[in-house]
Amino acid sequence: MPPAHPADERLPRHATLRDSADYRLCYRTGRRRTGAFATLHYRPNDRGHARLGITASRKVGGAVVRNRLKRWTRECYRRAPARAGLPALDLIVHLAPAAARTPFAPFCAELARQLEQLARGAAR
Repeated sequence: MPPAHPADERLPRHATLRDSADYRLCYRTGRRRTGAFATLHYRPNDRGHARLGITASRKVGGAVVRNRLKRWTRECYRRAPARAGLPALDLIVHLAPAAARTPFAPFCAELARQLEQLARGAAR
């Protein structure tokens, strides 16, 4: 039997976007930063912590590819050191078709770079 994950390593439910109205609001009124593998849409929230949402169109690939990239995104976000420096905002990672053709390490490094830029920009 594999070892159980400690509770502090999971991404808690309160740290994720769940409501489609929150997604629409973030797309409509938020700002964005474009990277090689994803576009980050973000807007401030009143929750006191950052929340993550992930979207991918069918242009990215089939369901298996999209779900794998979403798992990778959650894992990279969970491990990103810049996550602690993020202000209270709603963050949507919209995956680009180029993400489907990249290995995990470069994908994760690019997402971490984007999160670091976002955290630095919020600190100003």
